[in-house]
Amino acid sequence: MNTKPMLNGAALVAVMLAGLSTAAMADRGDQGDPPGFGGPVPLLDFAAIDADKDGRITKAEVEAFRAARVAAADADKDGKLSPVELKAQMMARAGARADEMIARMVERHDSDGDGLISAAELAAGPAPMDIFDRIDRDKDGAISAAEAAAARKFMARRMDKHHGHGGPEGDPRD
Repeated sequence: MNTKPMLNGAALVAVMLAGLSTAAMADRGDQGDPPGFGGPVPLLDFAAIDADKDGRITKAEVEAFRAARVAAADADKDGKLSPVELKAQMMARAGARADEMIARMVERHDSDGDGLISAAELAAGPAPMDIFDRIDRDKDGAISAAEAAAARKFMARRMDKHHGHGGPEGDPRD
């Protein structure tokens, strides 16, 4: 069995999914202020914000949570966040999210339980060319920029729906 086509297909899927997930985050606004610094109420981690654990979040708790987040990211302790400090905080959060996604991927695909994903285990998932064919609306054997954009929008809607943000779900070719 020649594994090169499977590895190429697996690489194609990984690149497509990475691009689609990045676009979906951008479509949802995850490129803006770091959670907890901007917006009216950072409700990402209710338990962390609810300092007195009474099941309610007060304005004082939100302010204390934000102040703690700033203090934790303020490496030079000047009371302000520089672009370098913001980048470090965002990179740490991105790294944590990547670790979670990787753990779920290994859990989903590691059929032999060795903690690693082989080309065969990865190929057992959705076939890379099936995904390619679904994105290729006009069936010309290539994915155009417009088709890629349509797939990104579809993935963004799915992610929003999956994460409780609502939104219609449909075929990426719609």
